[in-house]
Amino acid sequence: MGGMGSVYRARDKNFKAVRLVAVKEMISRVTDTAVRKNIFKIFEREANILATLRHPAIPRIYDYFTIKDRAYLVLEFIHGKNLEQLIAEAQGFFPEDQVLSWAVELCDVMEYLHAHKPEPVIFRDIKPSNIMSTLQNHIALVDFGIAKVFESNQKNTMVGTQGYSPPDQYRGEATPQVDIYALGATLHHLLTLRDPQLEAPFSFGERPITEINPAVSQEFAAVVERALEYKPEDRYAGASEMKEALVNAARNTGTLLNLNIPAAAAITRVAGVKPLWTFACEDEVRGSPTCHEGTLYAGCYDNNLYALDAAKGEFKWKYATDGGIPGKPAVFEGNVYFGSEDKRLHVISARSGTVVWSHYTEGPVRSSPRIAEGHAFIGSDDGFLHAVNTASGRLAWRAEAGSAVRSTPFVSSEFVYFGSEAGDFSCVDFRGDTRWRFKAKRAVTSSPAVADGVVYFGSMDSTLYALDASSGWAVWRFRLGKGSISTPALSEHFLYTGAADHNIYCIDTRSGKEVWRFATEHQVTGSPVLHRGALYCGSVDGYFYCLDATTGQLRWRYKTDGPITGTPAVLEDMVFIGSTDKNIYAFPA
Repeated sequence: MGGMGSVYRARDKNFKAVRLVAVKEMISRVTDTAVRKNIFKIFEREANILATLRHPAIPRIYDYFTIKDRAYLVLEFIHGKNLEQLIAEAQGFFPEDQVLSWAVELCDVMEYLHAHKPEPVIFRDIKPSNIMSTLQNHIALVDFGIAKVFESNQKNTMVGTQGYSPPDQYRGEATPQVDIYALGATLHHLLTLRDPQLEAPFSFGERPITEINPAVSQEFAAVVERALEYKPEDRYAGASEMKEALVNAARNTGTLLNLNIPAAAAITRVAGVKPLWTFACEDEVRGSPTCHEGTLYAGCYDNNLYALDAAKGEFKWKYATDGGIPGKPAVFEGNVYFGSEDKRLHVISARSGTVVWSHYTEGPVRSSPRIAEGHAFIGSDDGFLHAVNTASGRLAWRAEAGSAVRSTPFVSSEFVYFGSEAGDFSCVDFRGDTRWRFKAKRAVTSSPAVADGVVYFGSMDSTLYALDASSGWAVWRFRLGKGSISTPALSEHFLYTGAADHNIYCIDTRSGKEVWRFATEHQVTGSPVLHRGALYCGSVDGYFYCLDATTGQLRWRYKTDGPITGTPAVLEDMVFIGSTDKNIYAFPA
């Protein structure tokens, strides 16, 4: 190509929390202007493709820029080693369940790419050096330099890697079947430790897997060998079919439970999903848990706030109040803040669970606290938003709402936003003075979210509102089937929320138009949470749902024994939810 480059580990200092990134550099040494332009065009195409993709096994792109004869991609940094390095370090054959786990995850990301809208993305260069194994032993697909947005009936320049590429790719074809073959070649290499680049092209049939590695089951070997068929039509029709064949092979050989597969990559109808752990409380868990530094904090209607080891679900301590705990705790400078039906804002030590101070209101505290600017902001059924000094526990001011405030406030750099049960939505400054007020037709229990100068919230009047954050003027309204108390989740130009009409919605914030909706079997009163391309949300039907955030398609669901009314919490590769069946659950994320 006339280009060369390197990948650097770097720190992105554009944010307060310094982010570790990978910087991919491409240097052009050619002098021909046309060739040079094409090299940069290919590199830019990789950036454009990555910018449209959202999958846990695909690194996120943060930036793309050029400096003279060099082009740069700034990407999510993946901790781990690529499979080529692991092969070089291997002292013997990899265990079958390890390779099966990688295979299912690779099929999952291929299934996502091949179903990409508006056109499928064909990777065209699946091989060990382009597959990372993370510290959690999951995979990440890297180097999209020759990925191709598929155009039917069009021949393309032959690209790929000898030994891993099928004959149809040499003919210039870029279809999902070329990725199926390359995955088969990669799995053959992992199982046999025989590098296909050192063998005659298309000669896998001369090297049966079980003859080289007798420890591999016939079922797994058969799946790999079908993927390596010479004719595209003899291979699997798609990645989903190959994934199902792999999971069936694991089930038939008794290794299914040994697979280290993220829940998002599992096939629900075949493998299902199971909690990593559960913790039993003494009454309903209606609120939302919070994760902080390896500890999960969750309130319960047995009047206790529980502190659990997030990784294992083991009990650390509990703190008793005089009422049920309906909201989501907040953690700030070593203390946990939460409201209770006993009319108090409680502040306790995160380490020991002992009381630090309490703030009394004149009504049940069903709002969740927001900590900012040295104050805890929280609503009460007494009709006020309270601003309490975090150092002293003294009330700084309170803003009158005229009715119960169950909405959790959102605090920006200048203002505090919150709703009330009378339908008033208020914006106040840091002295508690009202800057503007908007009137909905029914209660605003939904907590607001603010981004790019727009505040979003739902109402029991069956409307999702987008208001100008500085003036309160309506930007757009979206009509829901029924009322909503769900807090919107925002990601780029998409908003996700739930409603009493049983649906989870995805809305385009630029237009206020629906992108997709997913129907549950009862009201959605909790709020969705986004994590690495997945959307997690509970429903009053008792199910905990994992959806693809881009398409709204179901990845998996888990049935608890009671309605789920709270919002999930995510910590690294785990997601947590409470249920009115009195249990707290942890799942792989």
